[in-house]
Amino acid sequence: MSRERRVDPQVLVGLLVDQAGFPLEVHAFEGNRSETMTLLPVLDGFRQRYGSSDVVVVADAGMLSAGNLNALEDAGFDFIVASRTGSAPKDLAEHYERVVNLFEDGQTIETTRTLGAGRHRLERRVVWQYSRRREQRDSITLNKQVDGAEQIAGGLRAPKKDRFVTLGERGTRPGANWTAVEKARTYLGLKGYVTSISADKLTVAAVVAAYHDLFRVEASFRMAKSDLKARSMFHHERDSIEAHLTIVFAALAVTRHVTDRSGYSIKRIVRVLRPVRDAVISLRGQQITATTPLEGEATDIVEKLMPNAAH
Repeated sequence: MSRERRVDPQVLVGLLVDQAGFPLEVHAFEGNRSETMTLLPVLDGFRQRYGSSDVVVVADAGMLSAGNLNALEDAGFDFIVASRTGSAPKDLAEHYERVVNLFEDGQTIETTRTLGAGRHRLERRVVWQYSRRREQRDSITLNKQVDGAEQIAGGLRAPKKDRFVTLGERGTRPGANWTAVEKARTYLGLKGYVTSISADKLTVAAVVAAYHDLFRVEASFRMAKSDLKARSMFHHERDSIEAHLTIVFAALAVTRHVTDRSGYSIKRIVRVLRPVRDAVISLRGQQITATTPLEGEATDIVEKLMPNAAH
């Protein structure tokens, strides 16, 4: 939604990137089109253009519904999607029965879960991984959510449908759902992944690694929105919208190239190289080019980007 709270119609932007986050294609759709009606045409087009039949869709838990996953599979695409953590006690019932919620750092457990309905009711492969660092982050988030629920229960905040808040019937005070809190504590540090790919084609470690590559995709979107300020334009004609996206796409490609090759952030590159300019001076019919000498980080950046042009 617009940060300026405008009510203009929205567009849906689809960006395809490689595993390193380098942009490959950009697409624009009407904002009221469903994910299936946008994702499948883009993937089909990509597969036809590059002759690749082995395409795997990787997404977070909230992006693709069960219906969308079924449509992907019907179209011949595999997928790896995050599982909602609340499914952990059921998926890992045998582990919880044996050692409660004790896990070793980095431990992975593979199990199965029946998903879907009708002809799409299938037994899916599920991979769970525990991380001690993730547990620390999850614990901080959980404690903040519990504090918020206690404030609502104590009348210090207006009642909302926050996590762990039980609103109750009209006329009764909201309360904190401590049963849900204790249940959530049992799966802190766990992350689950559901995939259509069998174990003989993709190992547990490869499933986890493929999902973790999503941070590179997210980095490209953040770069497009923040560093390149792609959100501050308003167009009303399709040609103008696509032209603007093309400019942003090209700028993103250049940005990813220079940052990956130099090792510097784009903000630092711009700040360091902004003073480096050439000036053409006309003096008595002759033109003299005055260049800014490179030094420090400017020299290092230019040498990495253009090894033969630094001097």
